[in-house]
Amino acid sequence: MESRPAITIVEDDPTVRTVVGDYLRAHDFTVVLYGDGLSAQKALRARLPDVLVVDRMLPGISGDELCRDVRASSDIPIIMLTALGSVSSRIEGLEHGADDYLAKPFAMKELHLRIQAMLRRHQSAVPVVSFTVGRFRLDPVHRRAWAGDREIALTTREYELFLYVAQHPDRLLTRDEILRNVWGWSFGDASTVTVHVRRLREKIEPEPRFPLYLRTEWGAGYTFTPEGDGQC
Repeated sequence: MESRPAITIVEDDPTVRTVVGDYLRAHDFTVVLYGDGLSAQKALRARLPDVLVVDRMLPGISGDELCRDVRASSDIPIIMLTALGSVSSRIEGLEHGADDYLAKPFAMKELHLRIQAMLRRHQSAVPVVSFTVGRFRLDPVHRRAWAGDREIALTTREYELFLYVAQHPDRLLTRDEILRNVWGWSFGDASTVTVHVRRLREKIEPEPRFPLYLRTEWGAGYTFTPEGDGQC
């Protein structure tokens, strides 16, 4: 019998915390609940779940800080919950290392589907051998990437994004296409892609503000040019 996926919920609102926990347990997840950032931080440093769901506004330490702390040592999928509805607030959460976000109030079914999609992407093995494209080498089996002789430290979502664009060089990729194939979403906020492209550029580009490899096609999407000979 397969073990249930482990989900950690960090949410200071006791009603939301209880309702989310009960819903996910009823859908075959093992759930651990925390009401503040400090107790969650201590527990997460000892043992990590399969997916972390964290509120951005927490007592003790913020969800942003907790997210950064987890990201320093792990690439587990992280969903950030936020009552801050502006695009800039959601983008800030993604920039602290979250893979996804949900704005409150949210539907339990949507949270469930987002968690399932993350687990599928995180746990699936990609049956592709290592390959080289331009100066980059990727190992899909072990989920590692190099620029020349330098290994690139990537989170799960950054790696999946890099793998996808590297498998489609010199081709325009729309944000909707990237959301569908990297995130597994049929719909979503394009700012999610924008933030992850920015984070990936910080790790693969000599000067992220003037990208040579992963270029923006304004109003259309992105093109990965492995030889770095595109015009910025």
